[in-house]
Amino acid sequence: MTDFFDALETRDPAVRDREQMAALAAQVAHAKANSAYYAETLADVDPASVSSLEALAKLPVTRKSELLDRQKQTPPFGGLTATASGDLLRVFMSPGPIADPEGHGDDWWRMGRALFAAGLRKGDIALNCFSYHHTPAGHMFETGAKAVGCAVYPGGVGQTEAQVAAIAHYGIGTFVGTPDFLKIILDKAEDLKADVSSVKRALVSGGALFPSLREEYSARGVDCVQCYGTADLGLIAYETPAKEGMVVDEGVIVEIVRPGTGDPVADGEVGEVLVTLLNNKDYPLIRFATGDMSAFMAGASPCGRTNRRIKGWMGRADQRTKIKGMFVDPAQVARVVKAHPDLVKARLEVTLVDNKDRMVLICESDVFGDDFQSAVAASMQTECKLKGAVKLVPPGTLPNDGKVIDDQRDYD
Repeated sequence: MTDFFDALETRDPAVRDREQMAALAAQVAHAKANSAYYAETLADVDPASVSSLEALAKLPVTRKSELLDRQKQTPPFGGLTATASGDLLRVFMSPGPIADPEGHGDDWWRMGRALFAAGLRKGDIALNCFSYHHTPAGHMFETGAKAVGCAVYPGGVGQTEAQVAAIAHYGIGTFVGTPDFLKIILDKAEDLKADVSSVKRALVSGGALFPSLREEYSARGVDCVQCYGTADLGLIAYETPAKEGMVVDEGVIVEIVRPGTGDPVADGEVGEVLVTLLNNKDYPLIRFATGDMSAFMAGASPCGRTNRRIKGWMGRADQRTKIKGMFVDPAQVARVVKAHPDLVKARLEVTLVDNKDRMVLICESDVFGDDFQSAVAASMQTECKLKGAVKLVPPGTLPNDGKVIDDQRDYD
């Protein structure tokens, strides 16, 4: 029995880079030619020139936080799709509300790779406890299970007793759903004195899998792993049996950038996750900012898969906050840093002093002095339309947590 979903997972990294860069150029060309949104945003881009990560980093960012307004202005998908709505397989409405498409084709969201890594195999039965209504999650994992070749019990959400009965009747071996719902099912089975010991594996998503919960599942005989994806992008990364970070899916390119910008950070530094889909012809998202924080890990996974790994979900990148009645965005802080080449990075700390907002821009730099400090303060006032203090510190002083705006105000 093979340990890998397909040969893509164990490609030589140089081969993967070459093949993905070719697919990237093709995707940019397709998006520009078939999507109204990308025809506009990529109007001055030669797709053939986008054949490296450096070239990709120069393209504009499309933010998930902007989708709602774009879809209101240009329904139903904001002009981002390359397939007419009536030619899609399904259409959804996720919380926001944000419209999401599903095109034709096997495993359109590429979830089979994560299910396979979780231990699901042909001939198994999976209990799918994601919703099948309005939102795409249920179908995302259903089509992934089909790609693996296993049967699915479409349990959906809730109805715990019915879920327990299904497990006991069919001898279901794999749970698929949110991290906490499996515990609810197992606890209910104990109350009902039902035998659900057939469940040996779980793939969870859509919430935090806390170490204590994973340990509890292990003690109850269930090997639980997680994956990271969104309704827009499908699978982004997934855990393997090694449980050392999440391996990036073969159908995407992931970038980690400084929040509020499109600028890649150094490997290991925490930043916002940007994703480019390589082979999705219906919804050719390019540099799509998820609003989630993560960081690249060094080295390859011990499981034998050779793609890059991320640390998983590490918080939200949307740090926009109101100070003295005005909104300040991480992108404004980034522009202050760019205006002064001697600045390495900066963090805006916001506190409440005597019931008044106080902001201090803490800047990493090798250059010190009152004149330089005053120049940075002037740039901050110009950019943010607010006065604040500037504190210069040596490089490496600020924590590696991806925060650009640190709102420490406590109104309790």
